[in-house]
Amino acid sequence: MSVHPDEVIWNLLRGALTARTVAVVAELDVAGALADGPRPVAEAAAEVGADADTLHRFLRALASEGVFVEHEPGVFGNTAASEALRADGGWHAFAVLFGGVFYRGLAELDASGDASFPRMLGTDFWSWLGENPDQRSLFDKAMEQGSERRVERFEQVEWRGDEAVVDVGGGNGSLLASLLDRRPGLRGIVVDLPETVRNETVLGDRIEFVEGSFFERVPEGDVYVLSTILHDWDDDHAARILRTIRGAARPDSRLLIIDAVVPPGNEPGGGKWLDLLMLAVSQGKERDERQWRELLAAGGFEPVAFHDGLIEAVPQR
Repeated sequence: MSVHPDEVIWNLLRGALTARTVAVVAELDVAGALADGPRPVAEAAAEVGADADTLHRFLRALASEGVFVEHEPGVFGNTAASEALRADGGWHAFAVLFGGVFYRGLAELDASGDASFPRMLGTDFWSWLGENPDQRSLFDKAMEQGSERRVERFEQVEWRGDEAVVDVGGGNGSLLASLLDRRPGLRGIVVDLPETVRNETVLGDRIEFVEGSFFERVPEGDVYVLSTILHDWDDDHAARILRTIRGAARPDSRLLIIDAVVPPGNEPGGGKWLDLLMLAVSQGKERDERQWRELLAAGGFEPVAFHDGLIEAVPQR
């Protein structure tokens, strides 16, 4: 069934409205207020500190998309989608970021090829995160979203079972901890900036956190992991990261990159939209297979296989 052109354009234009609305209800933790079952909107509004009529309008709009449900006039409850927005849910931090700092930065996006965030923030995004611990914590938490699916992608490659795995730019270590839970024989090292918010109890005694920049040095390891890191950077910076790893890697080391490979032509792909966010944040980019091959070569690696959501590469010989 074809969609009317008017509906296509409207669905695209209202994206700013949906992002900001989801962010507001996430910030207020409305889903948490409805955790015990449907409630009159006035009760929920009083609990979260919102105007009752305005919250009703927010929830009515979201319910039309399957986020919350209106059981009877003025009485709302959660759906599986809204449950994910609870303060302890996986999408909460992402929603606050997308409807907050991302939303403001994207408002300045243009076709100049320059990142819009530095113009808005007065500095680059990564320095801004370092200067704002609350936002850094929110960002690190958001990066946990979908970690189980990312860990499942590691099942597509063969493991010896006793490798030392270096997660480069691994944030709070949640991805590596999940991998080691599945493969108890592995040992892990997380490399990230000192300001990274982390829970040492999650890292345990099998994961070491090494403070440092992936532009300068990384420890020696059997397997290097870059999980949604390279798309944050333009080609020159991304190649620098790869060359840093290449300088530490042994000839038999492997590199596993978890990142999107943009599909060709008109094929739908979330990476085609995420690519524009990366442009706005830091002039980063999502890449198609040709671009990945060129970037890996510039960084001293050659691809072995393009798996589903994972690129496997080895040092050039």
